[in-house]
This record gives sequence, structure tokens and C-alpha cells, in this order.
Amino acid sequence: MTLKALLLLILAYLLGSVPFGVIVTRLFSNVEVTKAGSKNIGAYNVFRLTGARLGLVTLAGDFLKGAVPVWLGMSWLGMSDWKGLLWISLVALAAFLGHLFSVFLGFKGGKGVATAAGCFLILSPMAFLVGLLVYILVVCSLGYSSAGSLSATAVLPFVVWLDSHSPILTTLAAVITVIIYIKHTDNIRRLLEGTEHSSFRT
Repeated sequence: MTLKALLLLILAYLLGSVPFGVIVTRLFSNVEVTKAGSKNIGAYNVFRLTGARLGLVTLAGDFLKGAVPVWLGMSWLGMSDWKGLLWISLVALAAFLGHLFSVFLGFKGGKGVATAAGCFLILSPMAFLVGLLVYILVVCSLGYSSAGSLSATAVLPFVVWLDSHSPILTTLAAVITVIIYIKHTDNIRRLLEGTEHSSFRT
């Protein structure tokens, strides 16, 4: 099991490192996403710079690179005991960190929200659905994608605990939440200053 789990960790990190936003914009547009807009490789910046089609492709890619390795981990390792839960949580964390610190981009990357969402769709569908609902409600109410992402992330550890009562999965959710907040430091500052970019303007 240990060798299989280690291989999964490597696979998860490499898959998480695939910069879909960079790939699709270079293939199908004239935009260099790392040098324009917010310079973030995530779906929202791609959407702002190139439109909905490439934004959705990027979103799907970033989402799947979280979901696929976690699904493989559950299929190969199982979650019947704490060791299985721990390994699968490490696989999810590896995919998430791959997006943030991509080996293909000199260990730079995005903010990780979509990849984290993909992970938790598999680990805790209830947490994913609640987070998605919170995101939609906040974006529709306030008009800021970053506020929606931060709000959805904030509730993640609590819903994971209510759904699973697993200290391991809840710790994973808390660690990912803290990292996402750190990666959104500039967005938080702009939200407080009232200068954040509205989701309803491209």
C-alpha cells in the first residue's frame, strides 16, 4: 500500500501542476495569462481576459485535477481506516499544492479554489454542495467572485466535520482554508478598500 500511495502522491502533484489556464490561453488566444489581468492562472482571470469558453475549460481542468487523483486514491487505497483517510488526504493536499506551486511554472501557480473543490466533491459531496451554494449566494449578493470563494472556503471545515466527523478530513479542510486565505491576501485587501474587480464586469 505504501508504494502505491507514494506513487499516487507524485501523480497527484504532477496532475495538480498542469497549468490549464496557461495551456488553453496559449493554444486558443493571444493572451499571456500570467502577464495580464490579475496574472493568476485560474479560471476567473482566464474568463475576464478571453471569455466564457476558455474560462469554463480552465475551470473544468482545474477542478478535475483535484477530483481525479482523489477518486483514484479512494479506488486504490480505500477509506476503511484512519491510514486510508490519511493517505487520501495527503493525495488531495498534493494535488492542491501542485496547482499553487506548479513544477511546470517554476513553482508558481494559482489560488487553488477550483482544485480544492474538485478534491472535496469526492471526499465530502455535502461540503462541496454547501460551498457551491454559499459561493453562488455571495457572488449574486455582493458581486465579487473572490468574496464568494472566501466565504465558501470559510465554511468548508465546519461542513466537513458535520458530514464526516473525521479529524483527518477536517484538518485537511482547515489547512486548505488557511492556505487559500493566504493566497487571497490581495483580494481581501481590495475587498476591504472597495477596489476589488466586480464579477459582473469583464
